[in-house]
Amino acid sequence: MDVKTVNSASARKSFSELLNESGYGGKRIVVTRKGKAIAAMVSIQDLEAIQALEDNKDASEAKRILEDAESEFIPWEQAKKELS
Repeated sequence: MDVKTVNSASARKSFSELLNESGYGGKRIVVTRKGKAIAAMVSIQDLEAIQALEDNKDASEAKRILEDAESEFIPWEQAKKELS
């Protein structure tokens, strides 16, 4: 997918247009400051896809931990001692 890059000053001036390009047109927009990418504007569909990927990754990690609970957990008394 095509990615548009704009500096922060231009993004401020044309925020509404960029919002329409991203929200309705599905364009991904990277905002830069001093030549460095600092933020991105994506459609809600892209955001939902990213969140679904993160949720799947978290669920896989939780499943892995629960399948081998002994290797990931320490007794409560030991945890209290280490935190004191």
